[in-house]
Amino acid sequence: MVRDMNTTNSDWLSPADRRKLGQSRRKHVGRQTNNELKDKARPADALKLLERAAKGRVPALVKLKFQLMSVSPFGYFRGAVPVMAADLAALPNTGIVTQLCGDAHVRNLGAFAAPDGRLVFDINDFDETIRGPFEWDLKRMAASLVLAGREGGQKDSSSRAAVEACIRRYAEMMRSFAEMPILEVARHQVHVEGAVMHDALLKAERATPLHTLEQITELADRKATQREAPRRFKEIPPMLTRVTGKQAQDVIGSLGPYRKMLEPQRVHLLSLYRPVDVAFKVVGTGSVGLRDYCVYLEGNGPGDPLFLQIKEETASGYAAYLPHAKPARQNGQRVVEGQKAMQVQSDPFLGWTEIDGRHYLVRQLNDHKGSVDMNDFAGKGLTAYAQVCGELLARGHARSGDALSIAGYVGVGDGFAEALAEFGARYADRTEKDWLELKRSGKARPTKTGSAGKKQLSTK
Repeated sequence: MVRDMNTTNSDWLSPADRRKLGQSRRKHVGRQTNNELKDKARPADALKLLERAAKGRVPALVKLKFQLMSVSPFGYFRGAVPVMAADLAALPNTGIVTQLCGDAHVRNLGAFAAPDGRLVFDINDFDETIRGPFEWDLKRMAASLVLAGREGGQKDSSSRAAVEACIRRYAEMMRSFAEMPILEVARHQVHVEGAVMHDALLKAERATPLHTLEQITELADRKATQREAPRRFKEIPPMLTRVTGKQAQDVIGSLGPYRKMLEPQRVHLLSLYRPVDVAFKVVGTGSVGLRDYCVYLEGNGPGDPLFLQIKEETASGYAAYLPHAKPARQNGQRVVEGQKAMQVQSDPFLGWTEIDGRHYLVRQLNDHKGSVDMNDFAGKGLTAYAQVCGELLARGHARSGDALSIAGYVGVGDGFAEALAEFGARYADRTEKDWLELKRSGKARPTKTGSAGKKQLSTK
């Protein structure tokens, strides 16, 4: 087993030795054998794995999560990290450890504002981040590319070509990073081109705090003018519901511990804002059922809003399958540290806190954030986007792992890329079967009211 290269100087190995370590892992897991998938190796069926992962979530929203997953195979895939984690753990792995995004798929990349205000495009979801075998991120990305291609009407041959383009780009960049000074790798900027990324950047440019203010808040007194009355969150149950009383006080109170881990200059900026209102927000697919709060703060008047998201974080879906991984003391902290390890630029208000013994991530809500659209993956758009995915994963893995070891393993040639393309197609087939099983189970059948209403929603 190759050691985690996140080590101290006493464990220092020469560049040549690190490359040889990577090459030696081919004897344990041949590059071409990355196409394998063990059909009967799951510790339990997919529905049981999903039910186990749902324990502790808001009961009224678990059914909503299954409804969202039932919309399409890709929707199912987004919510089924615990299932894929079990499937990947049943396979031999390289043992070459890096920081994993953990949920590397085509919708978990997007545009957002860097601390200096520039818009950047990068991986932007780290709920499942953990240190583990580098190829697990690549296999999840490969399956997502095939599923996205199928949803966009692509032939499987085109989707597999997109996977190969992604992995070839990953390998090419990793070989380049292996030759670069370490600090240059840490600062490497990915310059994105293409319609898909351009559209995401345009969305991010429009997603200002003022735009969010108009989208999710309203005047507390509709008869008053904009300047006379404060604003408050809209009621759009179950997706957005106001929180009041002790629960709201607890949420606002959690900003106290959060401030203690921020850099002093961020603490000063935050001190200039006052909390105005609190809401519970349903987000994503995989996160549905977890407690997610939004705090609306106001700075220099109503035209200066700040929205903070306080999002519950539980253990990574991979944690149970990585016995040698360092246990997370605080899962919000785990996400923050994993995100900063992989990203060059991160949200300046990124942090963590606790409420009622539960762990939470804190970040800005929708501040210049823009995501990709599944409709953009038609024609050659998927392949162009796949190459960006490959480069971003390579940069994240090289920053947080060891480019020399990974480059030593992937080597040159197309065998590794072709194997992962085949794995992606096989796993997409398995996902479609699991999706059909979910639909047949009745767990995703809509309730009579259509969804969980506000009266049903208890976040305690």
